[in-house]
Amino acid sequence: MLKKKFGRITLLTCALVLMSFAASYAHTQVSYTFKVHNKSKNKIVKLLASEDGKAYAKFDIGDGIAGGETATLEWDKSTDNGNCEWHFKAVFDDAEESEPATFDFCEKNLVLEFN
Repeated sequence: MLKKKFGRITLLTCALVLMSFAASYAHTQVSYTFKVHNKSKNKIVKLLASEDGKAYAKFDIGDGIAGGETATLEWDKSTDNGNCEWHFKAVFDDAEESEPATFDFCEKNLVLEFN
């Protein structure tokens, strides 16, 4: 009986140690961020991203980026194994859409600027 309890305690301890390693590993995962600077006077209401420059999808920018403001955005984990070069377009509150621009996201301290 004592051996059985000791075995269960040992197993429980090992499980807790493994869970703590997993939790600390999850906290050390690097998130990929970049900045978007809106140089226009109109609010950016949508940011469109494309890996191939053909099919664009909406990139979540929350409530938008006001004119003259800079926002820090974070890539979704699903893009971690994607290309470095991405195409972006900004859509402004007056329904104007910027020309597509290509950015290298492997660059450190990247700032996307839209006029």
